[in-house]
Amino acid sequence: MLSVVPPTADPTADVSVASAVARLTAEFNDPQRIVLVVRQSRRDLGGSPVGALPELVERLARIRLQSSVA
Repeated sequence: MLSVVPPTADPTADVSVASAVARLTAEFNDPQRIVLVVRQSRRDLGGSPVGALPELVERLARIRLQSSVA
């Protein structure tokens, strides 16, 4: 069975957000920017399978953060 986050769920309270922020903070030195980018990435991936979210959110946020500093 494929499981997705219901549209009414708060994407910013997702465990994928917290774990991505924690790991990306070690790479990038802008905690506020990291939180904003990770939350937006999570919202953009809203229809993705729940099991894939931690990896997808972190990858997308990392790409966006790298692009913003390049």
